[in-house]
Amino acid sequence: MSEALSILHQDDHLVAVHKPAGLLVHRTPLARGERDFLLQRLRDQLGRRVYPVHRLDRPTSGVMVFALSPDVATRLGDAFATRRVAKRYLAVVRGIGPERDRLEYPLREEDGSRPKAEMPAMEAMTEVRRLDSVELPVRVDRYPQSRYSLMEARPLTGRRHQIRRHLSQRGYPIIGDAKHGKGNHNRFFGEQLHCPRLLLAAVGLSFDHPMEAHRLDVSCALDACMTALFERFGWAGHLPVDRATSSRQPEPTA
Repeated sequence: MSEALSILHQDDHLVAVHKPAGLLVHRTPLARGERDFLLQRLRDQLGRRVYPVHRLDRPTSGVMVFALSPDVATRLGDAFATRRVAKRYLAVVRGIGPERDRLEYPLREEDGSRPKAEMPAMEAMTEVRRLDSVELPVRVDRYPQSRYSLMEARPLTGRRHQIRRHLSQRGYPIIGDAKHGKGNHNRFFGEQLHCPRLLLAAVGLSFDHPMEAHRLDVSCALDACMTALFERFGWAGHLPVDRATSSRQPEPTA
């Protein structure tokens, strides 16, 4: 039996949950052998239909919002498509990342349907900020010490693998990224620090409620692996918590 999902917020129109790392959101031709999906787990848990309105990569953990009706799904989907949803991620990267930067590398879509050379490069923007860093007295690469940073990422566009690709192109690949990262650092975290996964988590979403006159802010705690790592590195002060808060929209002026 699948483990119950953590519900971060639920009302008559939508539900926000913590997606575990490694769990697919829904069925896909690229993973035909899979039998466990977030969408089906949530439907079974709530006993009703739910409608996805955005996506998270399989290895990424964190907050996801589902609509509880087709009408709400259309409204929320439009909000995501028109960049009216603020997203916040935390990532552990190799090296000492920039204090603050806006990454604007155009990205080709990676949907596997056509060769990359045939895919047009699309505008992509991610704001990043270094929250903390650590230096370990361990040789993982060619240096006697190894340095890592905790980065906050706020994507302003929604390209596939955008945060992973942008940070890698900037020279700070996310730990655990098998495609865009560094294998020796990934193995070190998996074997020595007990974190054999992509260290990227969607920890916050903020958007205007599609049916009610308030803005909804949803925060999501990290899983046990990342929480233990933050505590080990002295980053516990940056740990997010499960929370959903709302703020009323200002009344329109005459």
